Amino acid sequence: MQIEKVYEPQRFEPHWARWWIDSGVFRPSGASERVFALVIPPPNVTGSLHMGHMLEHTEIDVTIRWHRMRGENTLWLPGTDHAGIATQMVVERKLAEEGTDRRTLGREEFERRVWAWKREYGDTIKRQMIRLGVSCDWGRERFTLDPGLSRAVREVFVRLYEKGLIYRGEYMVNWCPRCHTALSDLEVVKEETAGNLWHIRYPVNGSDRALVVATTRPETMLGDTAVAINPKDERYGDVHGRTVQLPLMDREIPVILDTLADPEFGTGVVKVTPAHDPNDFEAGKRHNLPKIRVIDETGKMTAEAGRYAGLDRFEARLRVVADLDDLGLIEKIEPYHFAIGKCQRCKTVVEPLISTQWFVKMKPLAEPAIRAVEDGRVQFVPETWVKTYNEWMYNIRDWCISRQLWWGHRIPAWYCGDCGAITVSRETPTACVHCGSGWLTQDPDVLDTWFSSALWPFSTLGWPDDTVDLRTYYPTSLLITGFDILFFWVARMIMMGLEFMGDVPFRQVYIHGLVRDAERQKMSKTRGNVIDPLEVTEQFGTDAVRLSLLLGAAPGTDIVLTEERMVSSRAFANKIWNAARFLYLNMERSGVEPEVRGPGAAETLEDRWIFSRLNRCAEAANRAIEQYRYHEAAQVLWQFVWHEFCDWYVEIKKLRFQDNSGLTNDWRNVLSVFEMSLRLLHPMMPFLTEELWQRLTPDKAGRPVSIALTGYPQSDPALADKTAEKEMEILQEIITAARNLRADMKADPKQQLDGTLYSRTETLELAVQYIDVIQKLANVRLELRPGMSPRGGGILRSTPEFDLVLQAPAVQIEAQRQRLEKEIQQLEKVIAGSKRQLADDTFLSRAPVPVVDGIRRKLADYEAQLEKSRSALEGLPA
Repeated sequence: MQIEKVYEPQRFEPHWARWWIDSGVFRPSGASERVFALVIPPPNVTGSLHMGHMLEHTEIDVTIRWHRMRGENTLWLPGTDHAGIATQMVVERKLAEEGTDRRTLGREEFERRVWAWKREYGDTIKRQMIRLGVSCDWGRERFTLDPGLSRAVREVFVRLYEKGLIYRGEYMVNWCPRCHTALSDLEVVKEETAGNLWHIRYPVNGSDRALVVATTRPETMLGDTAVAINPKDERYGDVHGRTVQLPLMDREIPVILDTLADPEFGTGVVKVTPAHDPNDFEAGKRHNLPKIRVIDETGKMTAEAGRYAGLDRFEARLRVVADLDDLGLIEKIEPYHFAIGKCQRCKTVVEPLISTQWFVKMKPLAEPAIRAVEDGRVQFVPETWVKTYNEWMYNIRDWCISRQLWWGHRIPAWYCGDCGAITVSRETPTACVHCGSGWLTQDPDVLDTWFSSALWPFSTLGWPDDTVDLRTYYPTSLLITGFDILFFWVARMIMMGLEFMGDVPFRQVYIHGLVRDAERQKMSKTRGNVIDPLEVTEQFGTDAVRLSLLLGAAPGTDIVLTEERMVSSRAFANKIWNAARFLYLNMERSGVEPEVRGPGAAETLEDRWIFSRLNRCAEAANRAIEQYRYHEAAQVLWQFVWHEFCDWYVEIKKLRFQDNSGLTNDWRNVLSVFEMSLRLLHPMMPFLTEELWQRLTPDKAGRPVSIALTGYPQSDPALADKTAEKEMEILQEIITAARNLRADMKADPKQQLDGTLYSRTETLELAVQYIDVIQKLANVRLELRPGMSPRGGGILRSTPEFDLVLQAPAVQIEAQRQRLEKEIQQLEKVIAGSKRQLADDTFLSRAPVPVVDGIRRKLADYEAQLEKSRSALEGLPA
């Protein structure tokens, strides 16, 4: 059976990626009542695959492939998000390059251009996912602006409106002057900023006194309508009920008593600007204060700002401060660090503005979602994320869902030009439901992208219709996602699922970590440490990159991805390839057809041992994947395949194979173990295992078309054999001891050395039985004797089970003696230095504890090595 000499994954990976889809391997079977369903966190249609995606998709793919191989009715539903702001910004930049803009085109033509862009460029991330082999059912792919999903969005909006949970009102919103839209609290990123705290004098009318207020935004004082003091602050009892003169605007404003003022902050007096601060907005409502808007949607000062009208808000700040200074009204300026809100998308400083927007009342939706987590209907892994979830849910604010964009789900509300009433409808109305007028204008805004995403687990399955898919796959079994969208998406899906389906959208939520570089730094373009998954998969192979990510994917930790780990993982894949090549080539020489008929009788020690170890491996891999401990599954499989199957079992079987033997028991067992190893590895390394499995198992009636549809090996208590494992461990110790002695002697690899194995236990009987294996794998010729070895009979390696003595030419013994003497001298010198350090009180008082502990650990290692080297020196013949 021919197999290429060199492992080149680029040769076969694209073939299998396409073949899996064309062959329908990833479609749910429907044959099992056991269902495992999962929806993809829909990436933005504007997106391109990054390493965070690859980690997430790899973990999902491992889980999905494992459940599919367990015979479950398995669905991984793919799709993309329309990404309102992001997509609109991309297309608007393209229009700007053409010398036009969306308002020139008009809404209908602009939407047509966005759809055209989506058709041309929107499938980039889908193509990348397919190339990386993710096992989604692409026949069920959805897009958040699909007709079906759009219908679901309208249905949810109307039902929430009719229930009084969606309302339109004037409220303080986060406004992005660049994106020209309102933002939810979650779309605002807080950044620590170095600024100033300006202390400004506000003259008290009818006295020589002035109240000093502190502010980080002096330009907003132009819209002040009061100053506030705390009712409990006794310092200002004489100004209760009085007024102050607003500097620069010559406007008289009242002094109010309100807990908005913190006696511990600044002077204890605060300015109140209801139109430009959310806390001031609430205070303004409590005291019926006017709301004077001095900054507009573009970040420029309005006519209400007087002589500062038309200035950019930050330029106005400079002018206001200069004018206050000229009037002698700046008490002092002090440096001040504070958190400033920026648009998550474009990083522009957000402006709090009063605006009429659409909102969802969140507390009635949040309460059932809190209970669902508390009573275990939704479980978070790791469980530590429950606290974070609860903290946000218990303090939830109403959600601003309207966005001043053209790309997205348009709000299904119409305003009557005659009576002014609002009509909210599932279908476009022909007349006002209140007065019958036909003069209706639809709200120009669209819904927040996350509104449609919150419906993803049930809208993608056909809701509001009662579909077979909805009945079969909802609730889904699991959600795997990052912590950064816990509130944006996960919490809202739980709320919407409970509200519209009467059940949670998923039973478990696994929160994965970030992918970091070798220095544990977060990957970012500004740091220049971004790893492109497409580049590294081309360089190392998809399976190697997947395995590199999984090896670090312990729950609750971030993943450190290094080139060294990817090189090592590729070497692992290459080891498997070479083992397959050896087996396939020797099958031809032995006259064995490429077929796995199942194991034969386990007659030899190595067979009983490997089946016992395979059994342990299967048990550990199943348990680890079930618990999302992907790193443990990867480590267990690495250890078994490389260090047990390849390094020991295949090496022993090489001694058993004979030309033209046909299908012997040895061949049946080695092929069975190899085939089961491929199945164990398949969820983590799908391409390599598919390629080798297809070559090993010719297409026959009744055989699954793909390794992905075979059974995942399970543990079988009958295969556990502790005796075989113990005996094999002793055999390995003997061979390893001989190899290490040869290495110490620097013996020619081709030179066979004579020696004697002494043993005081049943080890001698084992050695007698497997003397041919020991001698050939260690390249020695041994005499077997009971008892302990005499000193000075050769180069010695001693263990509790045996003594191994190898004879060597005098020149090699002398070289060994010189090497050991030099090693002992160096160790004694290092040990003396370490002891001096640990005896130095000055050093101990200044050195960090981890450094001191490290020296102590190394000292213990040096002393153990010194004892070992001295013993070896004493054992050399005189």
